Amino acid sequence: MTDEQGTNGAILVVGGGISGLTAALEAAEVGKDVILIEKGPSFGGRVAQLNQYFPKLCPPSCGLEINFKRIKANRRIRTYTMTTVKSVAGGPGNYEVTLEIAPRYVNSNCTACGECATACPDEIPNEFNFGMDKCKAAYLPHEMAFPRRYIINKAALSSSGVDAVRAACKYDAVDLEMKPETVKVQVGAIVWATGWAPYDAKKIDNLKFGTSNAIITNMMMERMASPNGPTGGNIVRPGDGKAIDSVAFVQCAGSRDENHLEYCSHICCMASFKQMSYVRAQYPEAKIYVFYIDLRTPGKYEKFREERMSDANALFIKGKVAQINSEADGGVTVVAENAVTGDKISQKVDLVVLATGMQPELAVQNAPMPLNMDNSGFVISDTDKGIIAAGCAKKAADVVTTTQSSTAAALKAIQVSRR
Repeated sequence: MTDEQGTNGAILVVGGGISGLTAALEAAEVGKDVILIEKGPSFGGRVAQLNQYFPKLCPPSCGLEINFKRIKANRRIRTYTMTTVKSVAGGPGNYEVTLEIAPRYVNSNCTACGECATACPDEIPNEFNFGMDKCKAAYLPHEMAFPRRYIINKAALSSSGVDAVRAACKYDAVDLEMKPETVKVQVGAIVWATGWAPYDAKKIDNLKFGTSNAIITNMMMERMASPNGPTGGNIVRPGDGKAIDSVAFVQCAGSRDENHLEYCSHICCMASFKQMSYVRAQYPEAKIYVFYIDLRTPGKYEKFREERMSDANALFIKGKVAQINSEADGGVTVVAENAVTGDKISQKVDLVVLATGMQPELAVQNAPMPLNMDNSGFVISDTDKGIIAAGCAKKAADVVTTTQSSTAAALKAIQVSRR
């Protein structure tokens, strides 16, 4: 264990997505020392997995690249990846936090040359692409990875794989003897920017996710539409690669449901409208069906909704999907009741996209310290104690709202840490 004393009034930001990056930069650029940690091998969070995001339908590089440059240029920010909070002691203005750093098995000598991946004979499901393709067991997390350093899944290496990755690296960067490390830091306040996870669609029995390649989630669609995704940006049916003649979007997949997520996940309607534009760009004549409870596109997004709803080849059905049935040709049939007409609908399509909700990450895995949380797992800030929630750790939100929330969180943390 090593002790790394933060300067008086330093701020710990837990989570390195767009929320954590924003909070860290806002605090550091007014003179605060910041320790920014991320449990994954690179920063960027969910935004890095998107094809485009609102309000300008930018690619992730549009927002993340400049933030990565600002992080690298700011000496007040210390960054740790593969790092989680193990324990927290003390109180506001004087917290002692123990961090645990998991082994990457690649040290700082790495130049990201890629020779280890080329030589590695072992493959694993590509987590960044939600398992829609595979990557080597020695891999760069994704195209925009920051830090730009490879990681090795040691457990997936065969004996020949061990020999191959070691022999391939001429910079002595492969270190398969790495052990977990612990570091203690002193901070005045903690910003929880732990983000969100897509709700597990396998828990929604009637939607049959996992039983057919024709049923995907909205985040899987983002990866498929991305130029650096598993299909090079081509929207096709996973498994057989069939071009899409028809697609159904199933809204509120797990959201607004007392058996799953009780709340509206805020972004799902806009995500589906955005993904309609992905489909239409590649398939001008494809039939699009949207099954919804109601459509929520507040304020400036109303025009975007109206444009998508005016599509002559798009049909909107107000009704909750009862079930999805697999068909022999690889497609599926969506069964629902039209709440307006009372008619039962059975619509066969090539692809179904489930608009799965946003679940706070801390609802999926336990928090490392007692936190004030609501019944859904969102963190409730305790400003007096210097425990501040930011972004989607606080509530389901889009990128714009998340960055606004994170700026506010940074301001609150600064105020507490000055005590």
